[in-house]
Amino acid sequence: MPRRNPGRGQRPQRRKSPVRHGERGDAFRCVGCRLDVPMSAPGTAHRNHCPHCLTSLHVDHRVPGDRRAGCRGRMAALSVTVRPDGEWLIIHHCQSCGGLSANRIAGDDNARALLRVAFRPLSFGGRLPATALLAL
Repeated sequence: MPRRNPGRGQRPQRRKSPVRHGERGDAFRCVGCRLDVPMSAPGTAHRNHCPHCLTSLHVDHRVPGDRRAGCRGRMAALSVTVRPDGEWLIIHHCQSCGGLSANRIAGDDNARALLRVAFRPLSFGGRLPATALLAL
C-alpha cells in the first residue's frame, strides 16, 4: 500500500489527559459489585466504600483520605458500630493483610445492606470470625 504523505491534509492530534489508576476522579469502579460509584458522598468528605455492597479497598493508612496504605486489598464489611452521638460506623476487615478500620456511613448507603451487616453477628450465634477476634 502506498504511504500517505504526512505533510498534507493531516491535522495535529489533540492532547489527551491521561487517566491514571489511583488518582482522584469523579467515580471509581467497585471491586465487589463492579458498579461505578461517584466520589462525592453526602455526609462525608471522603468516599471510601461502595454504597451498594459496602465493599471497600484498603487505601487509607491512618487518616481518612490520605491514600497511603500499601496493601490495596479488598475490605469486606464485617460489622456496624454506633458512636455515642448516634453516628453509624462500618467496621471493614482487609482480606489481604487482616487489618481493621472503621468508616463512617454515607447518606446514600444502601439501608438494607447496612441492616444485613448489623444483624450478621446475631446470625453467627454471637461469634465473630477468628481472624477478626485476633485483630481486636
